[in-house]
Amino acid sequence: MTTSLKETVGRYGVWSLELRSEDTARRGELAEAAAELEELGYGAVWLGGNTTVDHATPLIEATRRIAVGTSIQSVWQQDAATTAAGYLTAEAARPGRFVLGLGVSHGPLVQGYRRPYTAMVGYLDELDRAGVPADRRVLAALGPKMLELSGDRAAGAIPYLVTPEHTAQAREVLGEEPLLAPEFKVVLESDPARARETARAYLAPYLALPNYTDNFLRLGFTESDVADGGSDHLIDAVFAWGDETRIRERIAAFHEAGADHVALQVVTASPGDTLPRKEWRTLASLLA
Repeated sequence: MTTSLKETVGRYGVWSLELRSEDTARRGELAEAAAELEELGYGAVWLGGNTTVDHATPLIEATRRIAVGTSIQSVWQQDAATTAAGYLTAEAARPGRFVLGLGVSHGPLVQGYRRPYTAMVGYLDELDRAGVPADRRVLAALGPKMLELSGDRAAGAIPYLVTPEHTAQAREVLGEEPLLAPEFKVVLESDPARARETARAYLAPYLALPNYTDNFLRLGFTESDVADGGSDHLIDAVFAWGDETRIRERIAAFHEAGADHVALQVVTASPGDTLPRKEWRTLASLLA
């Protein structure tokens, strides 16, 4: 019997920019980290940035069961035929291990950005013709139209930079069956000033992207909330910080709002290529 994507990814995963690397000298380090994440009980690794199956394959080869997904691959980055060929190769080698996460990126980042919804529909049409099954792909959906599409033409949605309130709304749009796997950022710091400083520094670049700020405004945040790196109100909504009990409760709020899976991104005061393995261990212990 085929395992559903919900069963494959489980309740928790790790979202990571650090595990996405084109430096072949780091392949052993990344493979070892992915194997540990599997042993810690995470159900999925979601690779941040514009990733493809080529970034996921080494981690799949280094592990036995954990799913590895792109979060996201931009539809502007690689044509659908190449994407389909990569998916089918990965599926043949390790069935059920690769999840194709797709998104439309952001206007300020893409030359020739136009009609993103139409572009996504056309991309999915091409994937269908090439034999990529809808139940092994997910969409980075924020707004209602893209959420509807993720339920109709994919296994579900992997919204990025959202709140439990967005998750509740997304579940209503999707219905009960599709996968809903929001990303959520965690700062393992109990001091409010230090936690918000770390969070604000990380959030600031995202607030230059209208897809995110428009979504925050739809959720009831104000223009002042999305200005100057984000208000405390916004920071506290899109990051978990505090003691273990508070962080656990913030993560649980996504499940209570209708999430099947939460992709946890550790944010530290010194972001970069360093893998936050200690923090991943702490989170796994906290969620056990």
